[in-house]
Amino acid sequence: MDSPPWVVVLTGAPGSGKSSTARELARLLGAALLDQDSMTNPLVDIVGELIGVRDYDDVRLAGLVRTARYASLLSVAGDCVAAGVPAVLVAPFTTERRDSDAWADLSTAIADFGGRACMVWLRITANELSARLQARAAERDEGKLKDITAFVKSLDLGAPVVPHLEVPASLPPAGQATLILGALR
Repeated sequence: MDSPPWVVVLTGAPGSGKSSTARELARLLGAALLDQDSMTNPLVDIVGELIGVRDYDDVRLAGLVRTARYASLLSVAGDCVAAGVPAVLVAPFTTERRDSDAWADLSTAIADFGGRACMVWLRITANELSARLQARAAERDEGKLKDITAFVKSLDLGAPVVPHLEVPASLPPAGQATLILGALR
């Protein structure tokens, strides 16, 4: 009997390289790449417009959309696994990496649709993160860049409290993906 498809839950700080690493990992693993930003940002933008908020970190917007964003990601992952395709999920997964009950719920949901969950955390230092955010100068980071030092200090850059694979964000995406793939095998 074949092993259930992997569902890799890729987490890390904004700017740690989650999307780049996930693209390379999905390619090597033959997996679907499910990036929360790509999948849900157009709808989040509409909700933000309706309530007059542009900043994704604003609690008024985040509070309205978080549950639906993660449910969308998980639902599509379930569709992939049902088709026998592994999936790489890209999102902060802040609650799931900090709360063992939330991680257990997510892992159970993945197992219930036939997948094997693995959390991967991209470890990055405050200095590396600050430099990356400034270099990418993305529109979505506009608010963060106004006071980058305060933003980076506000983040929890600590390791997850749940079982995970730690990967240095300082490695190039191909190196990160190779490490992850080796651990999954």
